[in-house]
Amino acid sequence: MLDSYFRSSYQKYCIQPLIPKLKERNCSPATITFFALCTGMIAIPFITLNFPLTALFFLLFSGYLDTLDGSLARALNASSPKGALFDIISDRIVECGVVLALFFQDPSLRAIPCLFLLSSFLLCISSFLGVGILSKNTSEKSFHYSPGIIERSESFIAFAALILFPQYFSILAFFFAALVIFTASFRLWQFFRYT
Repeated sequence: MLDSYFRSSYQKYCIQPLIPKLKERNCSPATITFFALCTGMIAIPFITLNFPLTALFFLLFSGYLDTLDGSLARALNASSPKGALFDIISDRIVECGVVLALFFQDPSLRAIPCLFLLSSFLLCISSFLGVGILSKNTSEKSFHYSPGIIERSESFIAFAALILFPQYFSILAFFFAALVIFTASFRLWQFFRYT
C-alpha cells in the first residue's frame, strides 16, 4: 500500500542516482539480486543471537538492493524471466529465513505465531503469482503486479517491529499474518470479480 504512494519519490531520490554508476561498472541485475540475498541471509544469525539493530541494518540494506535490481534491469533493457524468478526466489528465502530466526529466539513460545506467519506468506505469494500470471500485464515489470495492503514496505515495517519489540511478538505476528491473509483474500476477490 505504501509502495504505491512513495515509490516514485523513492525511485527518483534513492534508486535513479545509482543507476548510471552501476551501468558504468557493468554491474548486472543478477549480481545485485545475489547481494540482496546475501545481505538478507547475514541478518538471520543476528536476529537469532538477538542483535536487533545489526539485523535490521542488513535486512533493510537487503530490501534496498531488492528494489535496485529490477530498476537496473529495466535501465539496461535486460529484464528476463530468469532474473524475475531469481528475484522472487531470493525474496522468499530471506523471508523464510527471517521467520525461522525469529522462531529460534524462543521456540516454545513462538512456534504457533511463526507457523501462522509462514502460512500467510504461502497463501499471499500464491495469490500474488497466480493473479500476476493470469492477468494482463500493463506495467514495466515482468508480469502483472497486483497491489495490496501488505507489500514490500509494510513487510519491512512488520519485520522491524517483530525484531525490535520481542515482548509483543505474538500479538504483532498474528496481526501481521491477519493482514497478509486479508491482502491475499482481497486480491483473489478482485480477480474473480473483475476478470
